[in-house]
Amino acid sequence: MKTSLLIILASSFLTFPVFADIVDQDLPEQDDPSQLKSITQLNGLKNIPAKQTDQAPYVHDLKNAYQVRTLFVESSALPIVDLQLTFNAGSARDESIGKGLFGIANMAANLMTEGTENYSAAQIANTFEQLGAQFSVKAYRDMFVVRLRVMSDPQKIQPAINLMLEVLNHATFTPSSLNLVYSNTQVGQRQLQENPNRLIDIKLYRTLYGTHPYAQPITGTNASIRKITPALLKQFREQLLVAQNMNIAMTGQLTTQQASDLSIKIIQSLPQGRAALPLNQPYSERGFNIQHIQYQSTQAYVTMGHLGISRNDPDQPALELANQMLGGSGFNSLLMKELRVKRGYTYGAYSAFSFTQTNGIFSLNYSTKQDQLMESIQVAHKTLVDFVKQPIDRKQLEETRSGMLRAFPMSFSSNANINAQLGSIGFYGLPADYLSIYPEQLRKLTAQDVQQAIRKHIHPDNLTVIVASEKLDKEKLLQDLKDNLSPIKPVQIDPEAIHPPAPSQDNVAPLNFHTDTHASI
Repeated sequence: MKTSLLIILASSFLTFPVFADIVDQDLPEQDDPSQLKSITQLNGLKNIPAKQTDQAPYVHDLKNAYQVRTLFVESSALPIVDLQLTFNAGSARDESIGKGLFGIANMAANLMTEGTENYSAAQIANTFEQLGAQFSVKAYRDMFVVRLRVMSDPQKIQPAINLMLEVLNHATFTPSSLNLVYSNTQVGQRQLQENPNRLIDIKLYRTLYGTHPYAQPITGTNASIRKITPALLKQFREQLLVAQNMNIAMTGQLTTQQASDLSIKIIQSLPQGRAALPLNQPYSERGFNIQHIQYQSTQAYVTMGHLGISRNDPDQPALELANQMLGGSGFNSLLMKELRVKRGYTYGAYSAFSFTQTNGIFSLNYSTKQDQLMESIQVAHKTLVDFVKQPIDRKQLEETRSGMLRAFPMSFSSNANINAQLGSIGFYGLPADYLSIYPEQLRKLTAQDVQQAIRKHIHPDNLTVIVASEKLDKEKLLQDLKDNLSPIKPVQIDPEAIHPPAPSQDNVAPLNFHTDTHASI
């Protein structure tokens, strides 16, 4: 009997290796079958459907007296709960604590698990491990994100949440921990000088945003992090890591009542505080701004871009579709065809929009050989100019739209993915059924809609161009860019412009829903 049960348990791992991490970490030393509590949990794997649905999950917008937004998706396939607390406390809020304190949000995130008054760093890590829980804290440009994944068993989830709240409320931020971060930052700064893409990224943000809170790197600088003290970190927590500056996302094997009870417990356990004030709009300069970073390499690295739109701009879906056509869809994109397929200037050329609380960034980037630098920039810029002023290619538009629709299931292929989506929906104030609304928005877009969004928000005559290379003739490059420009006339679109495909049962979520990514330094 004992042997057969062990064989069954082993076969469970072989059949479902991806779920091996859900096994109870508290197994007794002896292999008495009556003590193997995880068998009942593993039996739940038998109920996983063979084919995952492509329908958007139903999102509960749970109400509470504290008016803290809480979104919940019930998922009974696995005995797991994913929890995310998203605070409006990213690096954009660094200077709300004190002038020049760039990196304080990132510092708080890094030091959060380094110990409290009751637990050492080792005890925190060991306790989460014994509960089979995964816990992380991360600062981004907009968001300060706390994530917890744990089994739905009350004997696991309740102590895991208690420990999460202990860490959030009572992290001590000791001077010794700060000194360790200082040392690591100095090492990171030396490594930074060997990474041209990160150097360009930092230069781009500083050039485009100037004095705006988005301008500085999330990790701060050597000078700024030296100003950070334990007292300032505690002030950051008391001011920004509060219930009224947070939204909650939960996905997993809970009832709506259980999810509501857990959310209220979390809200009540945090200081109430107040929501952060809206960010100011950044100032956008006109014309070309060419910046050169001296970099010794056989390759030259190029980025060009300008300020874009916020996450809540109504043109966001149209620009996502446009970006996929320009440089977001691999070999089918225009930049890849012009720079790699036709001319062999680069291995890959890409474009992207960042959608944030206030104006994000539109950019395109690639690397090339030093002796092909000037020609490649001219081709990349001319491709952008033509994309703006020439009529939309209807065939490419349809192919791109279809590809985005087909990619929909990846947006919630796991509980963790679903919960990340919920966190963004809550943070940016989107409707709870956004994942169901988005596909219809995408399907209804006409060529004229996309063309108008392109002409309104993409400006090839107002670009910051940053080049990391051995040398750069700025005057010649400026003239090349000006030569590419010609008066942009209104685009004439056929009255019988493409009609969206007939509605189907397929729903879709945005490919770039994670709008707030960790900037580099």
